[in-house]
Amino acid sequence: MTHPINEQPGAFGRLPEVPVYRSARFAILPLPYDGTATWQRGAARGPQAILDASAALETYDIETGLEPWRAGLITMAPVEPEPTPEATIQRIREVTTGILSDGKAVVGLGGEHSVSIGLIQAYAAHYPGLTVLQIDAHTDTRDVYDGSANNHACVMARVAELCDYVQVGIRSMDAAETASLRPNRTFFAHDHDEAAVLAAIERELRDPLYITIDLDALDPSEMPATGTPEPGGLRYRQVTNLLRGVCRRRRVVGFDVVELMPIDGLRAPDYLAARLVYQLLAYMMENV
Repeated sequence: MTHPINEQPGAFGRLPEVPVYRSARFAILPLPYDGTATWQRGAARGPQAILDASAALETYDIETGLEPWRAGLITMAPVEPEPTPEATIQRIREVTTGILSDGKAVVGLGGEHSVSIGLIQAYAAHYPGLTVLQIDAHTDTRDVYDGSANNHACVMARVAELCDYVQVGIRSMDAAETASLRPNRTFFAHDHDEAAVLAAIERELRDPLYITIDLDALDPSEMPATGTPEPGGLRYRQVTNLLRGVCRRRRVVGFDVVELMPIDGLRAPDYLAARLVYQLLAYMMENV
């Protein structure tokens, strides 16, 4: 293990027992970075807000009848930002690689979406044949943006260099991005059809599968706390229904939840993000 465990108050969940790294199945990895944010900053505070809100979670999941913490849920120390996007992503990749080598599934907590690049690079190297499900309001397929190929708007361009992917919840993109659009792998929020999405995942994506969730995929009425909120998004239950269906069809080996920009005095979005993390852990356990 090459990265310290977070032994301070504020680790994920109010767990009944102190977790042990050696036997833990899931490693929560906070990634407090928003260095390439282009509108509203604040996503760097997202990981801690999720950890703080997670203390209010019940450890029993009604839907699956499981307690995900029993699989072993350890919280790592945050990966602090480096001076450049490239150095930050490299550091995230290195830390993730070490945790994967220890036999853990990494759960990334963003931070802006660019942190997913380092996570997925490590996962693609560790799991040959990896594919990715992106749940997001934005396509994020620009090759370079604001002078960096590792900008939050370039996440899926970097993923495309590694593996195949399917996009769900899309409702904002630049005209130039239409050239890289994959009609059979891109699902817009305005015509969301869960059955069609699941069919495409079965058709287009293979095991193992990584999921990256940008919280702006959700409608701002439920998730206003993002740097780039887009109207007309998915509802929480639509997202969780989709995730449960995905976990039943594919072997999900890791995921991230990114782009929470906490709003002072409004804790509900923080709790939603924490609940989404714990819910997806339950779905993964349900289909071991």
